[in-house]
Amino acid sequence: MTADARIRVLLVEDHNDLAGTIVDFLESFDFTVDYAADGLTGLHLARTRTFDAIVLDVMLPGIDGLELCRRLRAEHACATPVIVLTARDELNDKLAGFDSGADDYLVKPFDLPELVARLRSLVRRGTGAVTGERLSVADLTLDTGSREVHRAGRALALSPTAFRILELLVRQAPNVVTRKEIEWALWGEEPPRSDSLRSLVYKLRGWVDGDADAPLLHTVTGIGYRLAAPGAPGAPGANEAGNDTGSADS
Repeated sequence: MTADARIRVLLVEDHNDLAGTIVDFLESFDFTVDYAADGLTGLHLARTRTFDAIVLDVMLPGIDGLELCRRLRAEHACATPVIVLTARDELNDKLAGFDSGADDYLVKPFDLPELVARLRSLVRRGTGAVTGERLSVADLTLDTGSREVHRAGRALALSPTAFRILELLVRQAPNVVTRKEIEWALWGEEPPRSDSLRSLVYKLRGWVDGDADAPLLHTVTGIGYRLAAPGAPGAPGANEAGNDTGSADS
């Protein structure tokens, strides 16, 4: 996409007044917006047309937004960035959104300028050059071209945002990557007001370390995260957390 190209967005939202407000606002910023009022129509449009990003309500008639996103990722290999809209702000709801393959999460009511900033950030990330570089830490491998991740020979089906976080950690392993560095890479100058990063890392840890003999993803409390193999230089010591999924810094 060139710098002057219009960003094309699919909005799937069954609340007509809200949908109209979002469409008008995005178009005032030179976005091109296609609209669907139910999940099945949204799925059809997402499969048959090309979009730079999808804005997806969770509660939809037909099929809900999470199932729509899950089908796009699993059945149609759709890598288009997805922002989920929901009225719920609980940790389990965020995890369900990210588990379905969503890249970002906005809780209603939200500020429309924040939606614009998030969309632009997702589209910028999605248009990066593909290098085909193969990276590894211990028994974990990550291919930046095919976007495939394996741990001990087992394929990990990561969401696009989880892949981006893992790539940052792999590139700097075993050094610490601060929360601010990760938030900047994901959202630029407009990080979410809720702690979405905590939810994302919680889910990423489950993918990377869930079935493994030894954890690779570690929290450095109050600072950030690192990937480090057991016994590697800079591997976590007694004062660093490993599978501390219940802490505020997980």
